[in-house]
Amino acid sequence: MTQRRFDLVIFDCDGVLIDSEAISARMLIAELAARGVGVDLAYVAQHFLGRSYPIVLAQIRKDFSIDLPPDFEARYRARLLAAFERELQIMPGVPEMLDALRVPDCLATSSSPARVARSLEIVGLARSFAGRITTAAEVAQGKPAPDLFLLASRRMGIAPGRTLVIEDSLNGVQAALAAGMTVWRFVGGSHLGPETPPEPPTARPEAHFGSFADLPVRLPELVRSEPVA
Repeated sequence: MTQRRFDLVIFDCDGVLIDSEAISARMLIAELAARGVGVDLAYVAQHFLGRSYPIVLAQIRKDFSIDLPPDFEARYRARLLAAFERELQIMPGVPEMLDALRVPDCLATSSSPARVARSLEIVGLARSFAGRITTAAEVAQGKPAPDLFLLASRRMGIAPGRTLVIEDSLNGVQAALAAGMTVWRFVGGSHLGPETPPEPPTARPEAHFGSFADLPVRLPELVRSEPVA
């Protein structure tokens, strides 16, 4: 039997379990353009991927010397969720992979509690992570600080060194590494293309994979050997 390295898997949500980042980027670019702020996909990928909304505001203030109006967030989130209702898809292979896991899992995300709750409902994953969701709203510092992942693992009662994180963003990879966890980077989302920034030394995962069907093959320790009833 393969010796088990991990006692917990922490999943990021956007861009990992759900193919949401391309939708989010498109909607944010449009909303910013309506306020006279011009950014492109490369800018969004570099500065916003994996970050919480307050960080987005701070970056825009720094680069464009503009404070967005108080209603910007509410308007953006409402239009984004409407787009999710029409377009959001679960990543291929995620339900089968979750059913096959034989170690505990949880979710840690930079999304707001309301956004992640509705996103999971839309794709049918709400029950899969009920009671095991940690959001950036619950920590002092979001990614790339380690706070989010450390809180998630502490709630699950598992040491960071026995934890595997599945991330897509460089900020998320950096956060998990800073937490003392092993990171595998999922690169199968529709948002990861030519605009994706290169990996700096502080955000290099142990491995990359592009399909959730590959994860049990490459990490057989994580899954049951017998079929799920």
